[in-house]
Amino acid sequence: MRTSLKGRDLVSLHDLGSDEIASILDEADALKRRHRQRSEEPYLPLAGRNLAMIFQKPSLRTRVSFEAGMYRYGGHAVYLGPEDIQLGKRETTADIARTLSRYCDAIMARTFAHQHVVELAQHATVPVVNGLSDRLHPCQVLADLMTLRERKGRLAGIKLAFLGDGNNCAHSLLYGCAKTGVHLSLAVPEGYEPLADIVTEAREDARESGAELQVTHDRDHALDGADAIYTDVWASMGQESEKQVRAAAMRPYQLDAEALSKAKPDAIVLHCLPAHRGEEISDEVIEGPRSVVFDEAENRLHAQMALLISLIS
Repeated sequence: MRTSLKGRDLVSLHDLGSDEIASILDEADALKRRHRQRSEEPYLPLAGRNLAMIFQKPSLRTRVSFEAGMYRYGGHAVYLGPEDIQLGKRETTADIARTLSRYCDAIMARTFAHQHVVELAQHATVPVVNGLSDRLHPCQVLADLMTLRERKGRLAGIKLAFLGDGNNCAHSLLYGCAKTGVHLSLAVPEGYEPLADIVTEAREDARESGAELQVTHDRDHALDGADAIYTDVWASMGQESEKQVRAAAMRPYQLDAEALSKAKPDAIVLHCLPAHRGEEISDEVIEGPRSVVFDEAENRLHAQMALLISLIS
């Protein structure tokens, strides 16, 4: 039975209950099965619904997965790029939120500053979805959890190792794993740890699920017993000037064949993409038989549409 999230926002996975995340993942699984079966019976739960998509950052997966998904299920997506809309510059974020609420049934925003997403949610009268901010990436982690559950048959009790930067993906993984009982070990260089307040909140969430959350500088300790390994780029958009310094610090955390050998023999490999091959992940690993990276990318569409159906259908 689907848990109702109608009218809610998704700014952070911290705001969802474990049963609500499970409901979204169940719906995502059902959507994926339906699509794979190519049913001739139309399924249009988003018919007549419009999604406003605000992009401060360019995107492949976020734009196409939301746009194609809305079309697939009967809705329509309106792309608003940096040249169309400037949050807090040409007009206030509050005014933008209130205006778009009169035109559309939901707003998705991919921004630099997390505060822009927060302000959109505060002032919009329709659901607001965080498509990515410098602080969090909840839609990506819904797809990650979906992929883990597909491949491992469960979430509670499995171990996920994350190598690299304590960034927005790492932050949302902390929340998502804490809510679903996944043991998460983040191996990061000194000075690149996840934000302390997020770690604290996630550990509070983990008390209910039994998830064990760890932040360490010891790569091999994080990899020991891991059922899955996750990595991300070393320098995100907006951090290009730090690229060389970051690369030097994170080189020991590269996900290559040697690192993969430290995990369980059946450990799978995840990456949120885009991948910088030869940096955070080797070509051998991302193209290897244990990589589920492109299944994970596909699952962005299914997980996000399950979310939107729950919010606005």
